[in-house]
Amino acid sequence: MSAPADFDSDTDAIAFDTAIAQFNAREFYACHDTLEALWIEAIEPKRTFYQGILQLAVAHYHLLNGNWRGAVILLGEGLSRLDYYLPEYLGTDVNALMRASQANLDQLQALGADRVEEFPGDRIPRIQRVPGDES
Repeated sequence: MSAPADFDSDTDAIAFDTAIAQFNAREFYACHDTLEALWIEAIEPKRTFYQGILQLAVAHYHLLNGNWRGAVILLGEGLSRLDYYLPEYLGTDVNALMRASQANLDQLQALGADRVEEFPGDRIPRIQRVPGDES
């Protein structure tokens, strides 16, 4: 079996699918670990993409733990890294993820650190696959 065209190996493709599933299940710490293993070995342009998704995962981990500052900083950093990959990359809808993450950053900044617990958890995005993509 050969690796999907967008990935260097079957192992990388499986690990990325695992990271997406972990992100979507709100297992952000596990997602971080999975993406970090990919990121360490990756070369550009995948390296920065993995780092951007990783930072969004850690941002949402901080958000769920009431760490407003960590969430705001990492949302901003993740968004800045993913801008290059619009509208889609590695079979993921980067545009949708960035729109939702930017909206969350805006809302967190409006709430401020003292009201982080008011952030509606159902606004945490899911990473969507591009329709028809088999990778």
